[in-house]
Amino acid sequence: MNKQNLTVLTEFILMGITDRPELQAPFFGLFLIIYTVSVAGNLGMIILTKVDSRLQTPMYFFLRHLAFIDLGYSSAVGPKMLVNFVANQNTIPYNWCATQLAFFILFIISELFILSAMAYDHFVVICNPLLYMIVMSQRVCWVLVAVPYVYSAFLSLTTTTKICMSSFCGHNVIRHFYCDSLPLLTLLCSSTHDIELIILNFSAFNLVSSLEIVLVSYFLVLMAILRMNSAEGRHKAFSTCGSHLTVVIVLYATLFFMYVQPKSSHSFDTDKIASVFYTLIIPMLNPMIYSLRNKEVKGALRRIWKNLHKLPM
Repeated sequence: MNKQNLTVLTEFILMGITDRPELQAPFFGLFLIIYTVSVAGNLGMIILTKVDSRLQTPMYFFLRHLAFIDLGYSSAVGPKMLVNFVANQNTIPYNWCATQLAFFILFIISELFILSAMAYDHFVVICNPLLYMIVMSQRVCWVLVAVPYVYSAFLSLTTTTKICMSSFCGHNVIRHFYCDSLPLLTLLCSSTHDIELIILNFSAFNLVSSLEIVLVSYFLVLMAILRMNSAEGRHKAFSTCGSHLTVVIVLYATLFFMYVQPKSSHSFDTDKIASVFYTLIIPMLNPMIYSLRNKEVKGALRRIWKNLHKLPM
């Protein structure tokens, strides 16, 4: 790699969400509120599912990891984006850019397969309720979260290493508000064919395979619900799945829009809007969806609130 490339690789410039000065302050305020609510909601969900004795079930074990992942990838992007709204120049050091990319890929892929594990958990609890605690043992639950983490870490390191070991041209402006793989590929001088192939194939595999698990699980759940004679049982089954289905539909629709489209039709401005949605909005919405639609979570919140009021002042 020549001297020019070595100099360029010390930092990148992020274009950010907008280049209009009059929008910087309003956007900073808006996204600060969104990120703060996201951190508070997901941290609250992690703590709640850890300390409340009635939430020590496989479903809330997975929900705790979902909250951890949401907190992870929103924090990989959010703080730097907020700093860029008030900074004179939106620079990011090369090593920080690589780190941000690696953590973002790690968490976003993990989320897909944790959601798949949650769909399987719903299938077991509805279709095999008597064997639920045997099938979904603590060991099985840990395997269902450990495998996605390990796989995601491998894929994250592979993609990040392939991009960072490639030759960059003199242009170091990233047309995005964080370091993502697709905008970085446009800065490479060397051939991007192999990297694009890796990203395309694994993105398609991750989306399709995880979604297939979700669809098969919920198809079997639907068959089981239709066989139920009790209207109360059907309502309880639907309410069990409702929050998860909402989260799945919102996330997968956004990701399919982002990554499963021809390269020629990619618009980075459009991708920015979608990226804001799944990096900041979805992590904020997930704990709200599970809190507002889940009686057990609302009950746990009420118990903690009562206990806090009982403490001596």
